[in-house]
This record gives sequence, C-alpha cells and structure tokens, in this order.
Amino acid sequence: MILIRSLLLLASFILSGLIYSQTTVTMTLPVVTLMDIEPTGNFTLNFTSPTEAGNAIGNPTPNTSKWINYTSAIAPGGLTRRITASVNKVIAGVNIRLQAAAASGAGAGTRGTSSGQVTLTTTPVTIISGIGGAYTGNGANNGHALTISLTTNTYANLIAQANTAVVIVYTITE
Repeated sequence: MILIRSLLLLASFILSGLIYSQTTVTMTLPVVTLMDIEPTGNFTLNFTSPTEAGNAIGNPTPNTSKWINYTSAIAPGGLTRRITASVNKVIAGVNIRLQAAAASGAGAGTRGTSSGQVTLTTTPVTIISGIGGAYTGNGANNGHALTISLTTNTYANLIAQANTAVVIVYTITE
C-alpha cells in the first residue's frame, strides 16, 4: 500500500510538472517615430485679379489634397509627440494658413489632436499634439487631412510675384 501510494505521489509530481510547465518569451518593441505627407508632390495656389476696379484680390481656393500619416511607439515613461510645421520664407502681405483635421480613416491608438487653423512662419508651430502609441493608416484618406490656404493680410505690403515657391516643413518630435 505504501509502495502504491509512493508511486502515485511520484507520478503526480511528474505529471504536475508537465501540466504546469512554463515558457519565457522575450520580445522587443522598438521606439518608432515615422511621419510623411501623402500623396507626395507639389501643388499651386494662385491669387486672382479682380475684374472690377476697387475690388479686392481673390484668394486662391484652399488645397485639401494632402494628408499627414504617422506611426508612433513611445519609450517607457516617454512624452507624447507633436507635429509642427513651418515655411522656408514668408511672403510680405500674405498669410499661409494650415489646418490639420481630426484623425480619420484607418488606424488606432492615441492619435493626436489638431491645433486648429494656424498661420505659418519660419518658426515651427504645433499643428497636432498629444500623439501617443498610434498609427494612422497609410496614404490619402488616412490620418489627418490638411487644408492649406493663402489670404492677404496687409495690402500695403503686397508685391506682384510669379511662381514663388514656398516649402512647408513638417516635423514630428517629443
């Protein structure tokens, strides 16, 4: 009887080791900070001349064809990220305005919040803040739609110009 009990006890210890075994999995999740503008390429915004003396110059129709896409994985204890925009030059008498819409389309996580419409200068200004661990989906119709517009600000400073290229620089940072 003692021998049978000992054999049963030994068998239960062996089986319990098999039933309750464990495996350790080692993983790596890197810090990720990626951002781009979709679709790539340039666009043109042109003011229009009035057809009647005494009327104001017509502002161009805003461009709404661009989207910001990003992927973000934050370091432990890290801060949220933000996206800023600036221009390489300011045109006298003209405001260059940009607005990022709320995130839409594919994606998940803590996607950022728009700062609303901002006027761009050569100093970076935040256009999206509060980006955590998130992705927006790739390409047009995913992420944050951008509206870029031109308006006159001070008529006294306006100088006729043709084909003046202005570069908008976007940066994602903590």
